[in-house]
Amino acid sequence: MLLPAFLPAIEPVTDLPLEARLRHKIDHKTKPVGALGLLEDLALQLGMIQRSETPSLQAPQMVVFAADHGIAAEGVSAYPQAVTVQMVANMLAGGAAINVFARQHGFTLHVVDAGVAAELPAHPQLLQRKIAPGTQNMCKSPAMTREQAHAALQAGMDIVQDLPGNVVAFGEMGIANTSSAALLLARLAGTPIEDATGRGTGLNDQQLMRKREVLTHASLRHQHAVEPLDILAAMGGFEIAMMLGAMLQAASQRRVVLVDGFIAGASALVAHALVPQVQDYLVFCHRSAERGHRLLLAHLKAKALLDLDLRLGEGTGALLAWPLVQSAARFLNEMASFESAGISGKSDKGD
Repeated sequence: MLLPAFLPAIEPVTDLPLEARLRHKIDHKTKPVGALGLLEDLALQLGMIQRSETPSLQAPQMVVFAADHGIAAEGVSAYPQAVTVQMVANMLAGGAAINVFARQHGFTLHVVDAGVAAELPAHPQLLQRKIAPGTQNMCKSPAMTREQAHAALQAGMDIVQDLPGNVVAFGEMGIANTSSAALLLARLAGTPIEDATGRGTGLNDQQLMRKREVLTHASLRHQHAVEPLDILAAMGGFEIAMMLGAMLQAASQRRVVLVDGFIAGASALVAHALVPQVQDYLVFCHRSAERGHRLLLAHLKAKALLDLDLRLGEGTGALLAWPLVQSAARFLNEMASFESAGISGKSDKGD
């Protein structure tokens, strides 16, 4: 597979001497080996990303990508498409869940118009990067052209390029975007449509059956799309594509990337298909209640930090996991070792 020349180069984090030093440091803290569980894996990941035995988390950024989807016309969502622009307005007014958590945890919040089907007034927190007023109905044509997909990727890369700090979290808003995520999962991971498709914003059983029928039709219409970027153009969304470009750029700059739920996971899935080493930089923050997310994480062999039955999107799960990321860095940097604390290490006898 030939990658577009404009995609950034991402270095794998492989550094065996550094990894050995980090593991030694973690294992010799005043605790039994492995007693902090996934937090130890996370501390190791942070050190490897930053190439440091004392990782530091600075100026965390939250970027929410918003866009509309033509497939909403097929009745795959419990909410009308107008909710996308209404929720973006709510975010810019400071009233959404993501605003609350960004304020709580000290994240600078940016909202990106990647392709909302309305004109949005200027706002200090709004980045205008509209590719088009929503994608096309993928039941009738590709969701976007290859050129639009490339433009969305580039826009996501450019946004991250200009951000300060070394931590970035990604979220999204877009009515019907669980349909795109389900189709990307089905095509890239070989997951049956029925298993990949969930209730999204709260479909009842009859609506869920309709959604699966629509997505099956869309998948068959684009059965010849097999390369990652072709799949993205055929069945993706502008916010998914732009977030994908942002993830690749963030990894190329050795930033810690906090991945939210199912939609952000779909961007990560395409990113991994394009550049597998991107996953070294991704922290999967929670496992969504959306049906396909568990299967997506399993395909990537990724472990999520939280499982709270979340299905809101916006990046909320990423910010709720932030204290765990901070704790991983802090225990690595601040917790005493057996030697420094004058505590005896593990004995060869007994428990």
